[in-house]
Amino acid sequence: MLERHEVETFLTLAEELHFGRTAERLRVTTGRISHVVKKLERRVGAPLFERTSRVVRLTPIGARLADDLRPLVAGVEAAVRRAVDAGRGVTGRLRVAFVGETAAPVLLRAITLFSERHPDCEVVVTEAHLANTRSGLLDGTVDVLIASFPFDGMANGPVLLLERRVLAVPAGHALAAAGSVSLEVLADHPVVQYPEVTSAAFKRDRTPERTPSGRPVPKGPVGNTVPEMLSLVALGRGVLPVGELTARYSSRPDLAYVPIHDAPPIRRGPVWLETNTTARVREFVRAAADANPL
Repeated sequence: MLERHEVETFLTLAEELHFGRTAERLRVTTGRISHVVKKLERRVGAPLFERTSRVVRLTPIGARLADDLRPLVAGVEAAVRRAVDAGRGVTGRLRVAFVGETAAPVLLRAITLFSERHPDCEVVVTEAHLANTRSGLLDGTVDVLIASFPFDGMANGPVLLLERRVLAVPAGHALAAAGSVSLEVLADHPVVQYPEVTSAAFKRDRTPERTPSGRPVPKGPVGNTVPEMLSLVALGRGVLPVGELTARYSSRPDLAYVPIHDAPPIRRGPVWLETNTTARVREFVRAAADANPL
């Protein structure tokens, strides 16, 4: 079994690809780094790094070992963090973000109940934008995000909010006066697209590439924010499926919102990084579910 310092040395060198920088980060000598690596290579029975006077590279075996070890180390660190949290109780600071005004009431109820239960934990609230929802969770500036499901690669909490889907069209559009429309109409009009950084599963759900019958959906221009996307709709550049609460909070004279009668409801709730499932996060998700029963 590998010792902790061996795993730490190997993964740090795999990241830095430089003996000097690795030694500096771990506060040991370069000779110590070299000794540990050679010991690992003897155990594996094959080189883990290609070393020349100028370059250090992972071998295919080394790269595979690094890929296998990283999630295991992250899991151990998360387990220790959860144990520490459990021993301390729910204290410290919880950073919560929301996307759009539609999630604000849900978030307010969740924070109110969470704060009543855990008065020693400070809750910091920020508004996230489509471009930074994922990065905020990954870099740790956000612990929990209240957003729409699905969300690739993240843990999703219970559904806190369901809303019907409507189609945003220009006020003078031929569909503006319709009582309702089918998802099949998406094949007849360009659909405004979400930014590239948005979750792929989310985009498939909101702006599908094909209608239920298999007809291709033409892609319209990309917007960076929801207000920008709605402005593209108002300019006649395309249509956009949204939730009914978006229609309520973004009422504009140059837009019309038409119910989509055959679309499933939009689901919203907490999203967080699996390896950041701390006691604070777990308790907040529980409070959010209790404060927003469907």
